[in-house]
Amino acid sequence: MSEYCTCGAQLPSGARFCHLCGKPQREEVAETPAEAAPAHPVISIVEAAATLAPLGPSFHNPVAVRVGFFAASLASLLSSLPLLNLGFVIWWLSAGFFSVHLYRKRTGQLLSVKSGARLGWITGVLTFVIFTVVFTVSIVAEDFPAAYRERLNSVPVQNQDMQQAIDLLQTPTGLAFFLVFVLLFLFMLVTSMCTAGGALGAKILEKDTH
Repeated sequence: MSEYCTCGAQLPSGARFCHLCGKPQREEVAETPAEAAPAHPVISIVEAAATLAPLGPSFHNPVAVRVGFFAASLASLLSSLPLLNLGFVIWWLSAGFFSVHLYRKRTGQLLSVKSGARLGWITGVLTFVIFTVVFTVSIVAEDFPAAYRERLNSVPVQNQDMQQAIDLLQTPTGLAFFLVFVLLFLFMLVTSMCTAGGALGAKILEKDTH
């Protein structure tokens, strides 16, 4: 059956345009090219691996911080008990070792010696913070300057230079210098022992798995 345009012209079968007036005879459906299809987000293998990789011991790792704080608190408590006072050094070393053991129990992650040392260092920093808080409270609660001067005056003086050093340490500047020196020395000692304990714990636990 022949078709006719609105202008009256007879159209051949399947004509898309009128050969007389040029009017389109049906709507053209635009085909969407394959390149124009909406692209889905692609996650690279590197990003996926970084997301799934376990977080190592650091202060950004909440599990490491909680484990280190628990080990530090336990070591501080045990070292304050008279019957268990075996020396601060032993408890600090044990705190680093115990933090690695507890971290593995919590996460199931086997730490390397380097990671164990890092976790031990975190434990040492937290142990030092606890000690500093307790030490500050004891200074406020007791008359520390008087006891400090009394201890210095009990030191036997052998020469004039030693007497001048004792007199200098009894001044506010000397007392501040003494406290800063003690805290710095204690920080280095605590963190070193806890770091060694963490590295030792990681090494021993690594051998137990083989």
